[in-house]
Amino acid sequence: MRLLHTSDWHLGRSFHGVGLLAAQAAHLDHLVDVVRTERVDAVLVSGDVYDRAMPAPDTVALLSETLERVVDAGAAVVLSSGNHDSAIRLGFASGLLERAGVHIRTSVADVGRPVLLGDVAVHPLPYLEPALVADVLGAPERTHAAVLRAAMDRVRADAAVRGGRTVVMAHAFVSGGVGSESERDISVGGVSLVPADVFDGVDYAALGHLHGRQRVSDTVRYSGSPVAMSFSEWAHRKGGLLVDLAGAAPVVEEVDAPVQRSLAVLRGRLEELLADPRHTDAERAWCQVTLTDPTRPLGAMERLRRRFPHTLELRFEPEGAAVPLRPYATRVREASAVEVCCDFLGHVRGGRGADDAERALLDEAVTAARVARGLADDEGVAAPARGTGAA
Repeated sequence: MRLLHTSDWHLGRSFHGVGLLAAQAAHLDHLVDVVRTERVDAVLVSGDVYDRAMPAPDTVALLSETLERVVDAGAAVVLSSGNHDSAIRLGFASGLLERAGVHIRTSVADVGRPVLLGDVAVHPLPYLEPALVADVLGAPERTHAAVLRAAMDRVRADAAVRGGRTVVMAHAFVSGGVGSESERDISVGGVSLVPADVFDGVDYAALGHLHGRQRVSDTVRYSGSPVAMSFSEWAHRKGGLLVDLAGAAPVVEEVDAPVQRSLAVLRGRLEELLADPRHTDAERAWCQVTLTDPTRPLGAMERLRRRFPHTLELRFEPEGAAVPLRPYATRVREASAVEVCCDFLGHVRGGRGADDAERALLDEAVTAARVARGLADDEGVAAPARGTGAA
């Protein structure tokens, strides 16, 4: 049994205002070629198939065409929903599609019901929002670790009866993994980490959510996203993982995806960057540039783009200057929603930050708002107004 472990396609994503659909389509062409040349039995997509709950028509068309091509190339497809997906929309017609070899699992009701591929049982766990599924799964706490432990209890119960090989797909932030700037925060009560031992007892755990390809353990791995979505990923090698289950232990091989345009992160004084021959490769890359000139050069972006025409982000950090307080816009990009709320509370109260009770209340409000927003995305209605549980 050969599996191609992928995740976080984020179809329809933009990168600093530049649409990524063409790059994503090129990756999917490559994926179909890998399925054919490597004789892959099944392609696994561990969540975040789409970038948003209501994808654009051309994005839906790309997914539809890709699924047809993968099945025509001889492989089954197993998809699970991530925190970016609408479970209802992604799961449409899943019962019918299953007959064609496309297995889509988006409901907590399906946890514990595997996709059978020969003697391998694949358990696709959708993204499990603790506030919504903890009671359904019988989890003792409303945390990611608790709901995934409860879900894995169902997986192990099925494996004990069924026997054979067991593979689990999950969308979560597992301890030992390293995040990047392009992942949406999924913290609950300030804690989003799931211990890796949650996945003990299965032959392979195909993880999604973190965008960097990485190994948590021999049998617990992230495939990473196939296309970079932030400059924090400039050093990533993108692609998927080819997993061979023929032997006693899984054999995992990295499969690199084509890169339409690489990323470059440049730092220095403007004149030095424009003259330095070491930056020749960056002339063809998407660039993030941080200028360290003591004073801000006039026409900096225009001059940079003469040499680096694909510069997308320009920052200024003058050498020797005092580090200014970060504006809220920057803080919002770098911190969780609860941390932003606590920072603001401390700001308006003259430095007296949130105490434990206030932070707990803010945690509850932020979680309620996220859940309400997710339900609204699924139902196609506006989120509840203040006073109805959405902070």
